[in-house]
Amino acid sequence: MNNKNYVFSPSNKSFYPLSLQQNYIESGSWPNDPISVTDSIFNNFSEIPPTGKILSCGEDGLPCWEDTPPPTKEQFISIAESQRTQFISHANKKIIPLSDSEELDIATDEEMRLLKEWKKYRIMLNRVDTSKAPEIDWPILPLL
Repeated sequence: MNNKNYVFSPSNKSFYPLSLQQNYIESGSWPNDPISVTDSIFNNFSEIPPTGKILSCGEDGLPCWEDTPPPTKEQFISIAESQRTQFISHANKKIIPLSDSEELDIATDEEMRLLKEWKKYRIMLNRVDTSKAPEIDWPILPLL
């Protein structure tokens, strides 16, 4: 089956159905570098990429899978900031009821110990320098 109902744009790394070509042209979004591809190529490369791969194009302009690039420094920092936010949220959930028991003068010695440990943990999280991502020494969770 060598039907050619699609084109591939190497610059956009996208497929375009020929049946919608006029619509794309009228909207000014038809690619400048369309390469006609078989339906088989379209079907092979329009699925979910294999693990660790992204859609790209070869020297011939046809679609191919290439290795997913490693995260950029900015992406590592963003991931670290997101992780820190999650860790702080978790610490806050532990601290709130412990603080309540302290405030009401009904905290046990164990609750006071845990409150102190969770607050230390939260402070240490706030001191984490995410600009050093991915090389971050995260503080250790308090022992329960």
